[in-house]
Amino acid sequence: MQADRRRLNGPTSGTAPPVFATPPNWKVQRPTRSRKPDEHRKIFLRTGIVPSASGSAYYEIPPQTPSQQDELLIPQSSSLKVTCTVHGPRPLPRNAAFSPNLLLTTHVKFAPFATRNRRGYVRDASERDLGVHLETALRGVIIGERWPKSGCEVVITVLEGEEDAWWGDAGNEQDGGKAGGWALVDAGIDCVDMVSGGVAAVVQQGSADEKMDRDVVLIDPTPSEHYGIKAACVVGYLQSRDEVTEMWMKGDAGTDTEALVEGAVRAASLARTVLAEAIKEAVELRSDESHDNAHANGSAKAEKTKQKDVVMTG
Repeated sequence: MQADRRRLNGPTSGTAPPVFATPPNWKVQRPTRSRKPDEHRKIFLRTGIVPSASGSAYYEIPPQTPSQQDELLIPQSSSLKVTCTVHGPRPLPRNAAFSPNLLLTTHVKFAPFATRNRRGYVRDASERDLGVHLETALRGVIIGERWPKSGCEVVITVLEGEEDAWWGDAGNEQDGGKAGGWALVDAGIDCVDMVSGGVAAVVQQGSADEKMDRDVVLIDPTPSEHYGIKAACVVGYLQSRDEVTEMWMKGDAGTDTEALVEGAVRAASLARTVLAEAIKEAVELRSDESHDNAHANGSAKAEKTKQKDVVMTG
């Protein structure tokens, strides 16, 4: 029988996957929150990462809990890594109906490797739902009447998403996080303010074996650090106008509903400081580059005029 050269043939005999043995009496410990309830994690943000797009940004929240077991190959908690690209504003096709405002299209997609459970290449219902929430949050900040018969597309790709539960708990479903679209500012689209997102949650105090009678409202929760999250709230917030463009609440907060919303708004205000600094650095960098280019063009023009003068006098 002749082997097929167009494909990689596996071994003729069967193979077994490797099995990693764990030491006796060895237990993986759940990561614990070391931050205060009103303390946000550190945020890394950089704009202009995709030159071909009108505006782009990279957003990352690394895990803050150090690994309690150095020999553990699997990280204790996941981080959040998101890229955002903005394409437009650009004219609509000739056969499109006239629109007095900017047509906004949003897409949210998880990379197949974003979570521990591999995701598909086609957008599922949860990703489409996140896209709708993102569009609602951005419509309240964009000045759409300045771009008639134009379209703008915002694409968010989740490279690594925070999971809804700790991987050490068997039987828990895992999913990713939600991100916002601050790359609109880098694209130069007119906005009334920078929209920032914030998350707060009502969590149960204590361990799984204890009877937890007291709930705590904290901002920027990490699901892997808590045994139970009763409710969570995500807001899109405009700090200069003190307006909420989008609110998404899940779970039963009970009497802590107002405190939960206030915590999410506070988290959005803390995140806005990072966004403002990143945009300021990007503007200063572009200003310096424009100044250098203008200076270089002026020098080249003066040198060219000088050369012409020398030739003419000769």
